[in-house]
Amino acid sequence: LAIEVDGPIHDEQIETDRIRQELIESLGIRFLRLNNDEVMNDLPAAIAKIKHSLSDSIQGDKSPLPRSGGGGLGVGADTTWKGAAGLAADVRYYGKWMRKRAFERIGHLYPKHNGETVIAWLWARTVTCPNPACMSSMPLMTTFELSKKKGKRAWLVPQPDSHARQVRFEVRRGEGKAPKSPKVGRGAKFNCLVCGETAPEQYIKNESTDGRMGAQLTAIVTEGNRGRNYHSATPEHAQIVASAVPAWKPEQEMNRDTTTLVSGRGYGFYHWSDLFSFRQLVALTTFNDLVHEARELVIGDALQAGLENDNVPLRNGGCGAFAFGEAVSVYLTFAVNKVADQSCTICRWSNHPAHELVLSMFGTNAIPMTWDYGEMNLFSKAASWTKNLDYLAKALVNLGSYQIKSNVAQANAISVSIQSEMLVSTDPPYYDNIGYADLSDYFYIWMRKSLAYVYPEVFGTLLVPKEDELIASSYRQGSKEAAKTFFEKGLAAVFAKFRQWTIPKYPMTTFYAFKQQDAGNVQRSTESKFASTGWETMLTSLIQSGFSIVGTWPMRTERSTGLKAKKNALASSIVLVCRPRPEDAPATSRRRFLDALRAELPGAIAEMKTGSIAPVDLAQASIGPGMAIYSRYSAVLEADGTPLTVRSALAEINRALDETLEGAVADFDAETRFAAAWFEEYGFKAGDFGRADVLARGMNTSVESVALAGVARSEGGQVELINWREYDPSGYDPAQDKRPTVWEATHHLIERLSIYGEAEAAVLYAKLPVDIPDAARDLAYRLYHICERKGWSVDALDYNVLVSSWSEISRLAGSGRESGTQGEMFDD
Repeated sequence: LAIEVDGPIHDEQIETDRIRQELIESLGIRFLRLNNDEVMNDLPAAIAKIKHSLSDSIQGDKSPLPRSGGGGLGVGADTTWKGAAGLAADVRYYGKWMRKRAFERIGHLYPKHNGETVIAWLWARTVTCPNPACMSSMPLMTTFELSKKKGKRAWLVPQPDSHARQVRFEVRRGEGKAPKSPKVGRGAKFNCLVCGETAPEQYIKNESTDGRMGAQLTAIVTEGNRGRNYHSATPEHAQIVASAVPAWKPEQEMNRDTTTLVSGRGYGFYHWSDLFSFRQLVALTTFNDLVHEARELVIGDALQAGLENDNVPLRNGGCGAFAFGEAVSVYLTFAVNKVADQSCTICRWSNHPAHELVLSMFGTNAIPMTWDYGEMNLFSKAASWTKNLDYLAKALVNLGSYQIKSNVAQANAISVSIQSEMLVSTDPPYYDNIGYADLSDYFYIWMRKSLAYVYPEVFGTLLVPKEDELIASSYRQGSKEAAKTFFEKGLAAVFAKFRQWTIPKYPMTTFYAFKQQDAGNVQRSTESKFASTGWETMLTSLIQSGFSIVGTWPMRTERSTGLKAKKNALASSIVLVCRPRPEDAPATSRRRFLDALRAELPGAIAEMKTGSIAPVDLAQASIGPGMAIYSRYSAVLEADGTPLTVRSALAEINRALDETLEGAVADFDAETRFAAAWFEEYGFKAGDFGRADVLARGMNTSVESVALAGVARSEGGQVELINWREYDPSGYDPAQDKRPTVWEATHHLIERLSIYGEAEAAVLYAKLPVDIPDAARDLAYRLYHICERKGWSVDALDYNVLVSSWSEISRLAGSGRESGTQGEMFDD
């Protein structure tokens, strides 16, 4: 990387040096030549030429060169900056300065291995074997697989040593099979690799709570010329880690009363510092300290660049050098917190072929117990400080820049007093599903260390305030019933406030991504499979506060990769669109409500399906049109005059949805109708021929006809649907099928999609008779709904993926069908 300048350039040398430094360090150009006459005669034109030559590699003029000297600040009225690109450049610049200073201070704790930069060190927790005759150090490992990448597989082979009372590990590569891990079933139960003794869960928990749980280095991952390289652990690397001594650590206590945190599950994590190794504490403390130093550096550079020295802090609306330094430090703190999410002993190593790296701790809404973990090298390229800094800078570049100032306030929604009308959009807490405040402590302990000076009112407490948190927390309220009452009253009070503030012209929107049928939060009753306490409470509060639900909008907000890629997690957040219910809204009877539900819901479901809403979201989305009917009335009354509860209404909405999906297959071919009914009872398992014969006759077909159609097999008095995984891999040609069925078309599409992707599925789609594709999609919705109720998660995922990919498959097939589009949320 270089810039060549011909001849002396006198007074402009300082500026040229600054350009050279910024180009090399921030923009990564390969080579640029500046003629001295250009620089001498028209420096601005020369700089403009540089920018133009770099336009392709730095996102056009959205990432121009920094304007001023010293720190490369993007402050001031330089019109070449667009949006927040200048701020992004400054955050990146000072973040790189922090990395350089951090490496100078702690780089010796991150040595190379065999001349290669280490990506991660892999560890396993250890306890002493409970067998008195053994007493070896037991590695608590859940897998010996290091990499599952084809052609580059790597795994660990344990080498037990009874004399040394320990286990060494050797890395193996190539062909072969990794040994079975010592973990036994679910929970904390492991076998000793030396003597074979099983350590029960309570023993391991006691070792942990008594402070006798240790850790052993098992492998080292490095950056090679052709990807990851895996190496056996060495004593030298373990000794370097042992030499780390943190000067500070977060000694605040963790909450042991909640299973949201690992401390609440009976392990010995009593303080937040217990989640980190000493090397991780040293690194995070070093970067946190450097945030303070960077802030002072930014202020000095901003003053040198000519920014006003008003000494007004950011929290008071400052716009000068002092506030600018604080603003940059806030974003640098975000980068430190992102590193903290990847730098603790809860972070697992992913051996997945697509991403061999240390995973973030927060893959779920809890801090789980992790037995074998990865410790990343903050100074590597693969997963590091620099990478997190880049993510942050890219986000800033895409932010808009607005001249209108806005006011942001933090307040209790129940007690806050606001007189004017407001546009309200909210994402309420999910009953007892997430301990938001307890989990927030993990980031708060680090943010407080670097930002308490910038926002003293926000970071005035040692940990996040929790007393007023609106969740159903039994340990805070004293009992499950008291927690339920606290949450219900609080949520009702909040929605009542929103009812007062809502602007008549615009609706209130409420986001909700909590699965309605989540078994963990379902009350046991005759309707327990239809509604969770969280959904019931939220809807009840909305309706009792005077809102009418006028629609449901599934919005794609959930991550579709990573941990959720292979799960039937919600693909969307469900957005309830609410408006104030008229004061003179009439009451109605249960019977009229059900009549309206069955008349209106099918049309709403059909409209949702045209937009290829994922089946996993359909039950959630159908709440909207169903509750729109329920909430348009001041009350829905049972025959005895008592109100129909929201829980009962949700049950009726789900029944109506089931009837709608079942009715969608009523006009399909007889073989498909038989298969759908048989699937509901047996799935892909075999059942009695006599039962199948009766069912087939009722569908105006026969078991023989179903078998000839290639839908099922009948052997030895048993009938079994043919799983798509058994299909001929050579392909399926509908033109050659003398007995085409919707069932076969649906499952052949799944087979093409699962094995070959959307393009091949589209080829098959284009060959299907014109009336088959829409029917196949309807069948997939129906079969997913069956799988959801039965708990058949593997099969459910197949149908969910097919429908989720439908729009793209249809587009690639050139069908000309327009996928559904989301309409207007607001009235003119």
